[in-house]
Amino acid sequence: MKYSIIIATFNRLEELKELIASVRAFDFPKDGFELIISDDGSKDGTGEYLRAQSFDFPFQYLFQENKGPGEARNHGMRQARGDYFLFIDSDCIIPSDYLTKVDRFLEAQPVDAFGGPDDCHPSFPPLLKAINYSMTSFLGTGGTRGSKKSVTKFYPRSFNMGIHRKVFGQIGGMNQLRHGQDMDLSARIYEAGFKVALIPDAFVYHKRRTNLRRFYKQIFNWGVARINLGAKYPDLLKPIHLAPAALVAGAALVVLLAVFFPLGKLLLMLMLAGIAGVAALAFAQSFERYRSLRVSLLSIVTLFLQVFAYGMGAWSGIWQKVTGRKVAKGFTRDYYK
Repeated sequence: MKYSIIIATFNRLEELKELIASVRAFDFPKDGFELIISDDGSKDGTGEYLRAQSFDFPFQYLFQENKGPGEARNHGMRQARGDYFLFIDSDCIIPSDYLTKVDRFLEAQPVDAFGGPDDCHPSFPPLLKAINYSMTSFLGTGGTRGSKKSVTKFYPRSFNMGIHRKVFGQIGGMNQLRHGQDMDLSARIYEAGFKVALIPDAFVYHKRRTNLRRFYKQIFNWGVARINLGAKYPDLLKPIHLAPAALVAGAALVVLLAVFFPLGKLLLMLMLAGIAGVAALAFAQSFERYRSLRVSLLSIVTLFLQVFAYGMGAWSGIWQKVTGRKVAKGFTRDYYK
């Protein structure tokens, strides 16, 4: 068997049903892969549902009590039978030709670890399309989430990531960081000298967070995680990663100056003009992609919320490090929400 697809999940049965349906539609030989659902303690009937299903491909259901997604993936790897371990987030839908594209790439260019982009399915609601814009556009991320136009080294992430069995055997699995376990694993893969590649056309449809509150918390936690990762792996903290924190601090300073100094008011007007320009560009890019006024307007909101949340998370992480906390923490309640 060549591929083990490992899905870590917690109380996401409805999304899991869609993911499984997409796996059933694979055009890849059924004996060439297995699906492993590694359940981190779901209470929504996930286990009962899966045990009642029949599958025309190898399937494993694993259960553990709330040890986190990193350990859930480790559990899956320990039980996996494939040569390659593929991690897909439970809120994803996998295109039918995904595994065929991965296999074709690996046959032509064998690598030890790889990843692919995420995208938005046409059926997703407007907010998810707007979030997809802000999280995949170069304007929103600098290309750090699987884009061909990346300004940083490509680090596979667990929403769409694969490693060879020998990688797990040599460096182990994901650690117990609250956030950023996948980036930590990717950094260790590079440190060990393994060959890593982006497979640009092996994308998944990623739902991500379903409301702005959850989206804010997720991005805030990523900002915190970046500081933790940068302290451990300097190559993971580049100027582009600190840009949101700098923008948040700069905006706050300009507002403060505008209250007390005439020159500050001029700076405020220039800042607002810049914000308007970025908003117009985001609107135009989103409209070109989705042809929807509603999605385009929401894209402006998600873009600025993303920058603000990441910047605030980074500042929180920096403050915690400065005040002596070994590992900075973000929002820790309801990890999967």
